[in-house]
Amino acid sequence: MSRPFFSICIPAYNRLHHLAELLNSILAQDFDSYEILMCEDMSPQRPQIASAMADYQKRYPGKIRYHENPVNLGYDANIRNLVALAQGEYCFFMGNDDIMCEGAMSHVHELIGKYPNIGMVLKSYAWFDGTPDAINQEVRYFKDPVFLKAGQEAISICFRRGGVISGYITHRDAAFAASTDRFDGSLFYQMHMTASVLHTKNAITTPKVLVLCRNGEPPDFGNSANEKGKFQPGSYTPEARLRMVGGALAIAKHFEKTTNIQIYENIVKDYANYFFPYIRDQLGLPLKDYAALYKSYAAMGFGKYAMFHIYCVVGYALGERRFDNFTRFVRSIIGRSPQFGIKRTAG
Repeated sequence: MSRPFFSICIPAYNRLHHLAELLNSILAQDFDSYEILMCEDMSPQRPQIASAMADYQKRYPGKIRYHENPVNLGYDANIRNLVALAQGEYCFFMGNDDIMCEGAMSHVHELIGKYPNIGMVLKSYAWFDGTPDAINQEVRYFKDPVFLKAGQEAISICFRRGGVISGYITHRDAAFAASTDRFDGSLFYQMHMTASVLHTKNAITTPKVLVLCRNGEPPDFGNSANEKGKFQPGSYTPEARLRMVGGALAIAKHFEKTTNIQIYENIVKDYANYFFPYIRDQLGLPLKDYAALYKSYAAMGFGKYAMFHIYCVVGYALGERRFDNFTRFVRSIIGRSPQFGIKRTAG
């Protein structure tokens, strides 16, 4: 058989009740050169997930591969495991509670075919509450497709923006060549893949919303050997948020040190200028605890940038609900002008 263009990679842990909606959104696509690959990470719901996947495999023979990890690998190692097992030219990741939008695969396939040596497609996506028609907000980085040259330009722009795993699309062989367990427990292995793949390959952005991400689902991190003691299942503690952001910066610093491609300060500034995701779920902390979190973030290097302070102070003053409204406004104007001096392409 010829190699499929996409491996739709699903890291699975619990959330059986969302599985059918996810799979149906993939199987309804108007593009056929793909496989669905799920790696179940030894969750309590494994027997039920296995049964549901067996039913789908019978209904769609040859389209779905289901793998059970012998131990709980954790988020980062399971992402790496999916890349290793994927047979497609590109890995198109989906969170196990999210939904692929109509026409997503055909759009990405067409986009990749228009540009040379593409290592990553930077998605647009939306958050929804409860049902897919209840869109909370849309996230678009540019209003037109943007071609990003390999190296500093592509990495600086795509690094932070690859943080949401649903709709993360990368060249499979390039990602596999970069395999390492060095960053296990960071919850941001895809950041390592972004930097490694875009070291030699180009990126393209798309304004088309490719995936719908479910808002408010509690995280399941913290069960594997690499995550225990660092993350608490069901919530993001201040310590967890600091570990995650610190882990992402450690990945960037290591990449810069080993390649001599100057990306670290660009990435710190980019985080600082769009800091709302890293404080949003911490705005209910007592002032003393929030001030400690603020101080710790500033010490990471964000404190030199004015937007970091604005987000932190305004966010706490407004509270989560009004802060969300504020960030919707910010996101509504992102993409109206080029960033990092790049030029937007036509089409």
